[in-house]
Amino acid sequence: MSKSLTTTSKFLSLVLRHKPEEIGLQLNEEGWANVNELLEKAVQHGMTISPALLDEVVNTNDKKRFAFNADKSQIRANQGHSVDINLNLVAIEPPPILYHGTATRFLESIKEKGLLAGDRQHVHLSANQEVAVSVGARHGQPIVITVNAEQMAKDGLLFYVSDNGVWLTEKVPVGYLMLSSEQKSAL
Repeated sequence: MSKSLTTTSKFLSLVLRHKPEEIGLQLNEEGWANVNELLEKAVQHGMTISPALLDEVVNTNDKKRFAFNADKSQIRANQGHSVDINLNLVAIEPPPILYHGTATRFLESIKEKGLLAGDRQHVHLSANQEVAVSVGARHGQPIVITVNAEQMAKDGLLFYVSDNGVWLTEKVPVGYLMLSSEQKSAL
């Protein structure tokens, strides 16, 4: 990804997921922002984004973080919000196993408390280990935690899938974490 695409993607993550107020942007209850308003407010705050660049970021982002509505008049982040929005996700049955990528420095806390959403609305999980490794690598020495999603669902915990394929749940209690012997001995 070019520097311009990366910078724009990071800016969009900030204002569409965490701090729309930083540029005076209003998100509706489902997290949508008016594209023209976003572009105007961005310029007012020193970030010039052309409609073509915005389209390129949405269409080429490898994690598919953003989406347009049908007529491209609105844009939103697909998940990862720390602001209170309703993505209107429908609970669905997860695969038997899901994965969570994190850094080894968080293992002790995870063994005590499980996986918590923290400042976000949901814990993010993936259906394959490779994605989890890449997520964990963003935070330090990566480690992948296996989640017994099948048992969680049987026990009544809900799962959702965002538009970009990220599995979401409110929390993963310790009892559903399956740590390898290597992970257990790391503590």
